[in-house]
Amino acid sequence: EVKSITWDNCDSGKLPGTIKSLSITPEPVSIPGDVTVSLVLNTDVPLSSPLQIQIAAEKELLGEWLTVPCIDKFGSCTYKDICDLLDAFFKPGQQCPGPLATYGLPCHCPFKAGSYALPTTSFKIPNLSLPSWMADGSYRVTGILTHNNKEIGCAKFTFTLSTSSSWWW
Repeated sequence: EVKSITWDNCDSGKLPGTIKSLSITPEPVSIPGDVTVSLVLNTDVPLSSPLQIQIAAEKELLGEWLTVPCIDKFGSCTYKDICDLLDAFFKPGQQCPGPLATYGLPCHCPFKAGSYALPTTSFKIPNLSLPSWMADGSYRVTGILTHNNKEIGCAKFTFTLSTSSSWWW
């Protein structure tokens, strides 16, 4: 389960790229299970390749926040160009899938300046296999989006992961 999810823009919304609203239900989110999301993103500048995102992930352990290393592209990782990742995930020239196409949302760079809204939409979350060292605990994750070494946006998320079975059983 994922519970106690909170988010905020790092910069009090002063950078050109911001999360205007984000809603995730139910609370907690079960994995596997259904999740309903609504999201509004805004960018005051066009976004084009290279669009880097740096993720800093931390896990709370005995009252201290420890950095989660980047292992198999998961954890505190830097992704040099998310435009390339989008192209690998959503093949160029093909229509964007599902709710993205329904609401006219792009899935490839460049992105025009403006507001991008995903109205309340339900998704199925598959059974995800997390590394055992990530299975339970409180986390905070910060993502910083940059273009040509200029910070475009920054968001912070906190959440708690818990597995259905306890380690002492």
